[in-house]
Amino acid sequence: MSSHATEHAADAIGSADKTASELERIAKHLVELKSRLEALEQENKLLHDRQDALVAERAALVERNEEARSRVEGMIERLKALELAGIG
Repeated sequence: MSSHATEHAADAIGSADKTASELERIAKHLVELKSRLEALEQENKLLHDRQDALVAERAALVERNEEARSRVEGMIERLKALELAGIG
């Protein structure tokens, strides 16, 4: 084999090694991205679940507040009625 052919073969092997190394780097990066994506999807699900729980909790609190307001208004009306009747 001539020296020119040997250099060309060495360049081809070097290029193949560089390509394999680059592919390995990309593959590792893809594994890291997949792992990060899975973590973000899990975090997103937890956040949505928490939001749903907070929305339900808020709705229950609003309902309790309305019930309390209604009871207080009822008491006020009864007190006014008693006052008008001359009992208070």
